[in-house]
Amino acid sequence: MTDRPAPKVSLVNLPNALTVLRLILVPVFLLALFAEGGHDTTWRWIAWAVFALAAITDRYDGHIARKRGQVTDFGKIADPIADKALTGSALIGLSMLGDLAWWVTVVILVREIGITLLRLAVIRYGVIAASPGGKAKTFVQIIAIGLYILPLPAALQWVAIGTMGLAVVLTLVTGIDYCVRAALLYSRAHRPAGQA
Repeated sequence: MTDRPAPKVSLVNLPNALTVLRLILVPVFLLALFAEGGHDTTWRWIAWAVFALAAITDRYDGHIARKRGQVTDFGKIADPIADKALTGSALIGLSMLGDLAWWVTVVILVREIGITLLRLAVIRYGVIAASPGGKAKTFVQIIAIGLYILPLPAALQWVAIGTMGLAVVLTLVTGIDYCVRAALLYSRAHRPAGQA
């Protein structure tokens, strides 16, 4: 009995379409965010709706790909790029408009880019899977960014600030966790043979 090669997964599938849609929505979101000077209530609601739609595609594209056996190399590369493009553009846009302190944007982006590069650097030794903390971080970041995009009344600004504060804490804590896991992965790969 001969082993048949696994059937090739088509690039044209729903998960990849959702990832591409998310990439397309990034400039649409930015146009809405900066429309009419960036602080028009109607346009901020439109920007929030576009951001929310893009965030929903992020929630489902990977899930559908795994469930249907439609994981592709394109999806593995494009999905994290689309994620970083969405959150990065939103953070930078909000900081440019003066709505979010630049240090918050810098801390989050340095962590995101740094951990992505770290995971690529140690991939030959093993994959650092997303942790529950990492997934919680992503969820809280999305909620926090969404709250900053919304034209909230002054009395509710503390909700956005508190949520973003939690997002920053989770960003730093999970970043340290990934660094520790990468170091352990590297040390195990370079441990002398026969050493426990």
